[in-house]
Amino acid sequence: MWRHGDVFIEKAGSVPPSAAELPHCILAKGELTGHAHRVEPRGAATLYRSGDSLYLRVTADRATLMHEEHAPINLDKGVYRAWIQREYSPQEIRRVVD
Repeated sequence: MWRHGDVFIEKAGSVPPSAAELPHCILAKGELTGHAHRVEPRGAATLYRSGDSLYLRVTADRATLMHEEHAPINLDKGVYRAWIQREYSPQEIRRVVD
């Protein structure tokens, strides 16, 4: 398992059949800075959404998860599940934002 700021990533067996393919490889955008947790190089992976989880299928030998404020994470070919950290307050459970 890897942590990239407020994004968690773990190896997964497969992409769920009901997951919808997304037209980008941005796992999360910073709401204050506009920076993004993104996969590079372009075309190295495909991103899918299923419920609150994202699934990343790396089709190149290696892809890199990038963000201006975090060290890059290299991901080998395979399938990964990603999700955004949540925090609890007495009023609500909410997404953590950069």
